[in-house]
Parts: sequence; structure tokens; C-alpha cells
Amino acid sequence: MQIQVFIKITLHSCQSKHCFGIKLKQESLCLSLQEHSVETPYGVLHVTLHGSRTSRRPAILTFHDVGLDSKSCFSPLFKFEEMQEIVKNFTLIHIDAPGQEEGTAAYPAGYDIYCMTSSVSLGVGAGAYILSKFTLANPDSVEGLVLINIDINARGWIDWAAQKLSSVTSSLTDQIMTHLFSQEELSANTDLVQSHRERISKSSNLANVELFWKTYQGRRDLNIDRSSTFKCPVMLVVGDQAPYEDAAVECNSKLDPTTTSFLKMADAGGLPQLTQPAKLTEAFKYFIQGMGYMASSCMTRLSRSRTTSLSSSYSMDGSRSRSRTLSQGSQGGQMPPSPSQTMEVSC
Repeated sequence: MQIQVFIKITLHSCQSKHCFGIKLKQESLCLSLQEHSVETPYGVLHVTLHGSRTSRRPAILTFHDVGLDSKSCFSPLFKFEEMQEIVKNFTLIHIDAPGQEEGTAAYPAGYDIYCMTSSVSLGVGAGAYILSKFTLANPDSVEGLVLINIDINARGWIDWAAQKLSSVTSSLTDQIMTHLFSQEELSANTDLVQSHRERISKSSNLANVELFWKTYQGRRDLNIDRSSTFKCPVMLVVGDQAPYEDAAVECNSKLDPTTTSFLKMADAGGLPQLTQPAKLTEAFKYFIQGMGYMASSCMTRLSRSRTTSLSSSYSMDGSRSRSRTLSQGSQGGQMPPSPSQTMEVSC
């Protein structure tokens, strides 16, 4: 039996367009960390696979944000101790946007990327937007969607003017830092902020990062509403101090409340997968369970805490709402919220 991962990339420059595909196969029962460099007409696409070979569950596919690559965006999360239960049960596919991994050659202006496989897709920022766009166009290819710091809207005139001014008065590194982190985090200048600022400013492929940044800034409105939305379960995640908190809240208001969970994380900042991996892992396990996988998974973090609570609000008939608090004590092992309910969580 084989794992088959199909990746389709569309790169276009001037009037030409090139489409091509690859297929990666792995025969062993368990995937050790494998990095694949895929030749394209404009450079090399970097794909990393690890986890467990299985045909009974969808792959988990990740897509990073601007200024990051798959390693800096997701490695701390998937190396987290309590995430290993997921790693051992799913195939993980980490996609680097063209030209974003370290040491790559400069790319030409203008490219789009679409990654195709039956998956539970996890995206951050620009990666969340790309995976959302793909899911809308290919609903049968995505079984579940986890979107961190999602903004489904095109930039308005005010945002466009502010970005134009910022491009004149601020360096590319500063622009991306304000995209990744809140003003509070930047002012605090934590070790995480310092390390990312240094990594971006000293990047050998800064020209490619700028292309990715400009492409994301020129994004189009996804035109999502209750009547035209995702067909799969969705979990929205945002930190309570994140730059895209308002955008995530607006996105939540436009999605189907029967298939959407909204996780607003306290003290998480702009990159909750790095600052709060325990909380995100727990929420991700609930999401996976709600899809019918890993029903026997133990929620160890919440079961150890007598004080953690999940505040859930449910929309009823579109006009009435009620709320309740789900507290988990020392017993643990409770069933996750039903995927047919909209859960808004602050933790």
C-alpha cells in the first residue's frame, strides 16, 4: 500500500502559465522526516513529510505565513509532547511556498500555489487564506480546515493607503513583523520577536519573501457568506492580542454556525501555535475527534487542570443564543463538543 500525495502548483509570469504535478510514494509503515525538493520551471518547491503512513485517515497538510517557512511556523507545535499522539496517527505534509525556504534562488514576480490532497488543512495568515481559497474551489479535497489568523477580505482603500505609506517609511522586515505580531508584543520585544526579526532581516531569500508579501497584500475577497461557505468542518483560531483578531471574528460571523468552531486564545499574541502549543494541541484534538477520528484520545492537559473551562456559545435559529461553560476536572475523558454546534472558546 502506498501514500500518494498530489501537489499541483500554478506559476505564472507575464502571459505564460505552467501547470505540473508530482506524486510522492512511501512504502514503510512509519514516515521518518523526509524532505523533497521538487523541480519547477521557476525553481524548487520544498515539501516535508513525516508521521504515520495510513490510508484510513486524511493527511494533515500545513501552509505557513509570510515571513516564515514550514519549520519556523510549525515545528514547535508538532514537536510538542502532547501533539505526538496526532503525529503517530496521521501523515503530515508541510508545504513551503515557492522560494520561502532558506537558501533558495530568487523567484520571478507573480506566482500562485495550490496544494491538492485529501487532507485536514492547517494554515496560518497567508497560508490560511491560500488553503481557504483552495477549499472553496475544491471542497471534496479537504475534510477539515483549521485557520489561524485568517482574513478572508481584500484590503480596503484605507488599508491600501496605509500599506503604501508603510512601504515608504518602514523596512520590509518591519512590515512583516507588524503582520506577525501585535503592537504589545513588538513593544515587549520578547525573545520570540527578536529571533523572528533577526531571522527575517538576515534571510538570504528576502526578495522571495517580498514577492510572497506583495502577493498576499494584493489578495482578493473570498466572498464568503452563510449561503456560500466551506462544506467541511472549520476551526478558526486567533490570539486575543493578534493583529487579525477583528478579521477572524468577522470571518466567524460569515461561516455556517453548524460546522464552525471559534477559538480565541488568551495571552496568545500573533502566533498562538508558537506561544500556546498546549492549548492549540488540545483544541486540535477536539476538532479531529469531532470529525470522527481518534475517539479514544485522552485530553491530558485539561484533565490535569481543575480550573480550565471552555466557554461555549451556540446560535439557535439565527436569532436566539444561549451559552454554557464546560469545565473539566480530574476525571477527563469527556466527549468533545459535537461538530454540529458552533463553539466559541476563550482559554
